[in-house]
Amino acid sequence: MTRRDILLYSLVLLCAGAGWGLSQPLSKIAVSTGYEHFGLIFWQCIIGAGVMAVVSAAQGIALPRHRGALFTYLAISLLGMVVPGSTFYISISHLPSGVMSIIISLVPMLAFPIALALGLERFALRRLAGLSAGLGGVMLLILPEASLPDAAMLVWIPLALVGPLFYALEGNYVARVGTAGVDAFRVLYGASLAGALLTLPLAIGTGQFISPFRAYGLPEYAFIICSAMNVFLYAGYVWLVGRAGAVFAMQVSYLVTGFGMIWGMAILSESYSPYIWAAMALVLLGVLLVQPRRNEAVAPVTPIGETGLP
Repeated sequence: MTRRDILLYSLVLLCAGAGWGLSQPLSKIAVSTGYEHFGLIFWQCIIGAGVMAVVSAAQGIALPRHRGALFTYLAISLLGMVVPGSTFYISISHLPSGVMSIIISLVPMLAFPIALALGLERFALRRLAGLSAGLGGVMLLILPEASLPDAAMLVWIPLALVGPLFYALEGNYVARVGTAGVDAFRVLYGASLAGALLTLPLAIGTGQFISPFRAYGLPEYAFIICSAMNVFLYAGYVWLVGRAGAVFAMQVSYLVTGFGMIWGMAILSESYSPYIWAAMALVLLGVLLVQPRRNEAVAPVTPIGETGLP
């Protein structure tokens, strides 16, 4: 890469990290008035699919509809949208957005042992040390009484960990099974449509459906901005992987966590104990140790349908 390329790719990386970090406090604002997960996921899928439909039409690329593609959309919507999205929105309504930024960054560490069991990765002591560092970070969140602002928040940590686990399963599913020849952008488009079809009856049946015919305030606009923004951020991330490589693009994990905590302090006036800052440091160290180096041939384990970060 030339110096100009490095500057451009670094700028894209910085924007992606800042944008995905911003999605944490925006989601916190969105749930502040009592909106629940199925209603939010349905509209998130609709907004995302709408944006991607316009982009696909402009590109002149139709959404593949063969059997393999339809199965892929369903699998990605369940693993990367419906289940982790539900646990994310429930958890973020009870936990600080900065803490959620730390928890979401655990995806690579959860993905590695799964990939190892599936034969997609090689064992290395460096990565074992990374897993240990990540576990140490989680322990700092849940063990010291002074870590969380309220001890009652502790019960929501296990639920919050479900999201990263499913994103890790999603990434390994893609690495093992593939996407039936469908490009990443169209997979996200199809998965968004599938997610909308899955969550609409759930939202209506549980009384969580959100009527679009209402007065719009800060929570509604925060949600709309977050949903549309994630589509463009993901498209930029896919472009960056293609141009600069997966290893370079994966550095966004550090930026998302850091920006997530900064945005939480700036927008929501959150404050974090020394234990939480230490947990962030351990988790980021774990991500550094677990992720592949340039000379390691590994299968990609980047989640496709994730609401927050890659």
